[in-house]
Order: sequence, then C-alpha cells, then structure tokens
Amino acid sequence: MAIEDRTGMPFDAWRLVGELEVALDVDVLFGAYPDRDGPPGTPDSVLGLLDGHRIRAGAVASLRAALFDVRSGNDELLAREAPEVVPVGAVDLRDPIGAARELDRLASEGVRAVRLFPDEQGVEAGFPSVRHVARRAARLGLVVLTGGDVRRFWQPFAGLGARVVFLDTHFYHLGDFLVAAADEPGFHTSTRLLNSPDALELAAAELGADRLLYGSRTPHYEPLVPLLRLATSGLKPEEIAAVAGGNATGLLGRSQP
Repeated sequence: MAIEDRTGMPFDAWRLVGELEVALDVDVLFGAYPDRDGPPGTPDSVLGLLDGHRIRAGAVASLRAALFDVRSGNDELLAREAPEVVPVGAVDLRDPIGAARELDRLASEGVRAVRLFPDEQGVEAGFPSVRHVARRAARLGLVVLTGGDVRRFWQPFAGLGARVVFLDTHFYHLGDFLVAAADEPGFHTSTRLLNSPDALELAAAELGADRLLYGSRTPHYEPLVPLLRLATSGLKPEEIAAVAGGNATGLLGRSQP
C-alpha cells in the first residue's frame, strides 16, 4: 500500500531528496547474517543498491570476516578493486592477540580503517580486548568504525587521540555522544539513526557538521531513510554536502570522485 501525504497524494520521498547525492557512505556491508532474514549481500547487489540511491561509494566491511573467518574475509574484500569500494578491515574482538596482528597486517596493506562488530561477536565495551584493539588501532593511525551502544563504547577509545565513527548512535542517546565527543575531537557519528526532527541540527550546533557522516548500513537497512532526513534537515547546503561524503572522504583519506 502506498503511503499518502496530508493531501491524500502518494508520498514521494525522492521529490524531497531532490538532487542530493552521497559521495561516500561510511556504513556498508558485503555479506549476510546467517541467523536472520535479510538480503544475501552479494557485492554486485550491494553496489547496485547504492547506485540506485545515488550513493557513489561506500566504506565496505565484510560480514564473512566479522562472523566466520577474519583473514579470508578481509582478503576477499581487499581483492575487489572498484572505485566505489573503500575497503574496511574487520577483526575478531574475541581474539585480541590475533586482532592486533590483523590490524598490523591490514595497515601494512594500506587499509585506512577497521570496523568492530561487538554486538555480533558478543563483546562488551569493558572487555580488555576492546581497549587493546583500540590502542593498537590508534597507534597505527587507523580510523575505527564501531557498532555498539555509544553510551558504553566511547570509553575504550577515550584519551587515545583515536579517530572513531560510532555507527549505532541513536537519537535517544545523542546527548551522551555529544558530551563524550566534546572532549574527544576524533569522535564522529553516523547519521543512520539520528532521525528525530532536530538530531542532526543539534549535533551540528554543538560539535559542528564535520563530526557527522552519512551512513546507511546497506543492504541491511533502508538507505533512503537517512538520505531523506539529511536532505530535509535544517543544515546549510555546505554542511549537507560535508555530511553526505565530504567528511568521510577526508577522514578516510580518499579523494573526492
């Protein structure tokens, strides 16, 4: 059933999105979750979905690496040479010694970012492994993209000078992110769950729009939702462009397409 607006006409989200394009989506996955319904997440289907939403490139991590085999999953991703893919390594937080070694290897391969999957791996913010990986990533100059509740997962990265993107910041928890990030200039957040009427505007006013990065979690979330919220926000045009990829390209060391 089509959604109608107040006039009774079908709701046209793309009319509201207008000409907005995303230069780099910071939250993209190849692969599927074996324990839940969802798309297969094949590379071609994911890239097609991004293209259909005018998302020109994605910072992509491998669910195979996160859930099954770190080394082969990361190598499979790194072997895929495509201008629309910015490879993001993954590690297993349940194996902190192996995770640190994999960070060293990824950094030597020229990878600029690593993604942590604490919820999927059953790891809590207070586990020593998280702090261990956080320290090694910061020392290597890697950007960390991390899931998990920002109210807890900010702590292992505090005081390290780390560059971190919190991928699961919910608008209910935005206040906690803002006060934590005020003391940590390297803390950033994805906009995926910042869908309240004023979340983006509040974050930009408190910290600056340069701390916000568009993320969609394609193909396991609907990319149009954060796209629509950004397009209809009260941010200035230059701030919207920064959130829609400019900030991510700078953070990940990627040239604008």
